Amino acid sequence: MFAIALDAGAQLRPLEPWQAEEFLAHMDRARASVDPWIPWAGLSTDLDSARATLQRYADRQAADSGRIFGIWLDDTLVGGTMFVSFDTASGCCEIGCWLEPAATGRGLVTRAVRQLIDWAVFTRGMHRVEWRARPDNTASGNVARRLGLHLEAVLRESYLYRGVRHDTQVWAVLAPQWRAAAAGRR
Repeated sequence: MFAIALDAGAQLRPLEPWQAEEFLAHMDRARASVDPWIPWAGLSTDLDSARATLQRYADRQAADSGRIFGIWLDDTLVGGTMFVSFDTASGCCEIGCWLEPAATGRGLVTRAVRQLIDWAVFTRGMHRVEWRARPDNTASGNVARRLGLHLEAVLRESYLYRGVRHDTQVWAVLAPQWRAAAAGRR
């Protein structure tokens, strides 16, 4: 197992099916605040469904088409980030994230997602990294901006949530842009 320090007391680690009980407890704390943005938050409501969510990502990881990571703060799971999709043939992937209210305001998601983009671009050779969010998800748009992603499009009424259609913003960064920005951070 590996852990990447995000700041004092916070770590990014793989999130796997054997952690379903901890994931469910976290979802119970986070569900109300993340359900509008993360489709599976409202579906992970008992141990079996929580395990099934994590198993879907384990299967995606085995197929090299996605993966999921947790963010732990003082050894408590408080959020996470994932490759929603990961297509090595096209060189494109999509990253998503979530965080429960108790852990907001510390920059944890920004640092965790930066780790994923670095890995996708520098280790796996991805050319394009996407981030999709509803326009009313201000926190998500702020993370995309902080990371230097560019707002490329708005997909009108593409996201159905509880019978209501919402727009989806598509943010992205290309590998040459990410490499240049990383060189500037060093």
